Amino acid sequence: MDCAPSVLQEPSIDPDKLTYEIYTILESKFLFGYDDRKLWIPKQIDLQNDVVSTAITTPEENNLSLIKNQRGKICILSIDGGGMRGILSGKTLEYLEKAIQSKSRNPNARIADYFDVAAGSGIGGIFTSMLFATTDSKTSMYNAEDTWKLLAEQGNKFYRSPSKTGSTGFLRRIFMSSSTSSIGSTTPGLEKTMKEAFKDKDRFLTLKDTLKPVLIPCYDLSSSAPFLFSRADALETDSFDFRLWEVCRATSAEPGMFEPVSMKSTDGQTKCIAIDGGLAMSNPTAAAITHVLHNKQEFPFVRGVEDLLVLSLGTGQLLEVNYEFDQVKNWKCKEWARPMARISNDGSADLVDQSVAMAFGQSRSSNYVRIQAYGSSFARCGPNVESDPSPDNVKMLIGMADEMLKQKNVESILFGGKRIGEQTNFEKLDWFAGELVLEHQRRSCRFAPTVAFKQAAQKPT
Repeated sequence: MDCAPSVLQEPSIDPDKLTYEIYTILESKFLFGYDDRKLWIPKQIDLQNDVVSTAITTPEENNLSLIKNQRGKICILSIDGGGMRGILSGKTLEYLEKAIQSKSRNPNARIADYFDVAAGSGIGGIFTSMLFATTDSKTSMYNAEDTWKLLAEQGNKFYRSPSKTGSTGFLRRIFMSSSTSSIGSTTPGLEKTMKEAFKDKDRFLTLKDTLKPVLIPCYDLSSSAPFLFSRADALETDSFDFRLWEVCRATSAEPGMFEPVSMKSTDGQTKCIAIDGGLAMSNPTAAAITHVLHNKQEFPFVRGVEDLLVLSLGTGQLLEVNYEFDQVKNWKCKEWARPMARISNDGSADLVDQSVAMAFGQSRSSNYVRIQAYGSSFARCGPNVESDPSPDNVKMLIGMADEMLKQKNVESILFGGKRIGEQTNFEKLDWFAGELVLEHQRRSCRFAPTVAFKQAAQKPT
């Protein structure tokens, strides 16, 4: 692929560009053990024409460029957790899948056909399992539209409307005594829904029954540490293979809403007392990227973030009230509970977004896309938007999803916060779908396979 020379705005090196070059050298030299002295030779800058020279002059450099073009890009999907707000990410997935079908001219195309890795927390973990679970090792069980419809149609089985609980939300129930709260009262409904969703005839599907690598987090109370359910680990040993319905139950076990999950691997060797994956990582994008960069068995040609194509889906930031200082300075602990949880959740997801954008550096506009709702989208939300399965709330969230996709895309800037992009989220998704289809087509023309997925052993007949 020809590389067009980039034009500098000033004779001096752009600080953003210089910072990226420094981090690239440090990353390649020390983190991944890549010993190439050419990385330490600065690019020649023609100050007269303000052009960075990118001419390839040696056969060795020509060969390196050819190899880079041949190794392709690993496509990563990440989905945040957010209760009923998952309808927003589900609608985004539906639009993306339809865009892929249109651009590939294949009406049967699925999300799992075009992504190599998927990670999801909470409801995002359930969506990930749905999109990549398979009963025949060829096609996924569900399409993208099924994700948000699961919440819209089945949400009342594992969430309770505020009018029935008499509470202002699940965070309030955390501070109530066990004798009066409704903790665990909706757990059976969630378990039944997950069992029905991931059952094949007379057996329950496991992590091995996924088409490609999936990563779904929870927090393990027995070890006091995050735990990551991984298909790659499950294929290595049955001690890390778990039933998918339990994995989904674990990652969505919000404190105060569902009971913790006591679960074992299929061989009974690994035990876990799991709660909400969103507590461990509300935005699992970084976990997915790290998995790819260090999994040389399945992704042998990846050298850095320039070899990745990442789509990260948020579930909207809840900015219900703009508080004044005089309002909050005398708040007591209970009054701070809900705002603190919101700040922690949104802040954690944003921190990962910022960090990932920084890691991509100059490639962040071409290799990394974050779809998230900001601004006035949630101004009309009530306090129970995450856990209210009522038809009115579902209808409102579906409308908000359409509104979110029409918003201008918000981009994270290296050391510079966020900015409003020129394209809408609709346009970004259309562009990303085109990149996915193009990468899919190019793989048939490469000398070596871009990925080498582990395969599950054949089941006895």
